[in-house]
Amino acid sequence: MRNRSVLVSFFLLVSIGVMSQPSHKQYNSYKGLVMAGYQGWFNAPGDGAGREWHHYPGRNGFKPGSCNIDLWPEVSEYKKVYKTAFKFEDGTPAYVFSSYDESTVDTHFRWMKEYGLDGVFMQRFIAEIRNKSGKKHFNKVLQSAMKAANKYERAICIMYDLSGMNSGEEQILLKDIDELTKLHSLKNHARNPSYLYHNNKPLVVVWGVGFNDHRRYGLDEADKIINGLKERGFSIMLGVPTHWRELSGDTESDPRLHELIKKCDIVMPWFVGRYNESNYASYKQLIQGDIAWSKKNGTDYAPLVFPGFSWKNMHGGRQTVQIARNKGSFFWKQLSGAIGLGAEMIYVAMFDEIDEGTAVFKCAKKVPVGKSIFVPIEDGIKSDHYLWLIGEAGKMLRKEKPLSTAIPERAN
Repeated sequence: MRNRSVLVSFFLLVSIGVMSQPSHKQYNSYKGLVMAGYQGWFNAPGDGAGREWHHYPGRNGFKPGSCNIDLWPEVSEYKKVYKTAFKFEDGTPAYVFSSYDESTVDTHFRWMKEYGLDGVFMQRFIAEIRNKSGKKHFNKVLQSAMKAANKYERAICIMYDLSGMNSGEEQILLKDIDELTKLHSLKNHARNPSYLYHNNKPLVVVWGVGFNDHRRYGLDEADKIINGLKERGFSIMLGVPTHWRELSGDTESDPRLHELIKKCDIVMPWFVGRYNESNYASYKQLIQGDIAWSKKNGTDYAPLVFPGFSWKNMHGGRQTVQIARNKGSFFWKQLSGAIGLGAEMIYVAMFDEIDEGTAVFKCAKKVPVGKSIFVPIEDGIKSDHYLWLIGEAGKMLRKEKPLSTAIPERAN
């Protein structure tokens, strides 16, 4: 009788949830988080997407002398890899991953957990999701990411990149977010605890507003998108140019941009390629002014940091802008600089952007040789060095350890 009573009590406890599995961590604010942008746009023949090589190839395919990437991924931990025409110095073939594979996304989120990157903004390009093949790809990547985010308790957020959008295509974005809201329970935090909320609402990012580079959309279209998202109950982070506050440089001069920013919850300026380690100090002053403006106008501010920059292969090997990583010194100067200025959240560009050489995930120290010249991870550091630095920065952002302007030393 005693054993039977114990069993009855056990099942009663389970039925009311007392002994159910512990709830997953909920992400209720961007504050205190270091998050990265996640492109997720790489495809390979045979991955099931039907896009063949995508974002890897140059103008004449994906082969020596024609490619779009400057960094080579470190692929030893991937379950699925794809053989390329590139070879290492010893003659062995080089392999890459496909973002379409769920196992690839799972590996990436596992790394985030292991190193302390709090999560990622999943990019959705209007120019891609307007097409059937692009939407199929990015839906699959997002599905894998939502699953992995909750598995590894990482924050995840949808980020729309307006680059390539035409005027009148605002409804593509609004229709898409309606579909994703239902599919991934974006407004049910208990069901999808990893989805990032801010100011008590699920967060959506809209990137590419206010640039003066002759885009086919402008502030009117952005206003419709912002209003539509607000009506749907979302908080918004707006991605704007570097000189958004001064309405100069890379920014259009229309002061309505400031009114749009004030409608949003967070502003995030784009800094990639704008400075290097030697002239970062002047941009640090710009960030300080940005933070002051944001506090005065009731908007949160997410400074952007990036580890380096290189896109020679994308431009056919011509001499173009290259920003040295300096074994993480440049990256750490930005991370510690932002925290020292009082930043409450940080945006890292990017997790997997090997096209423009800003990737922070594991990249190869040993790269293919031949007609295409790749940038290896520097001697003296490991392939995971930039992920490790992010984890250290996160601890300092949350004041779990004292801030250090000197790059941390890593135990072997």
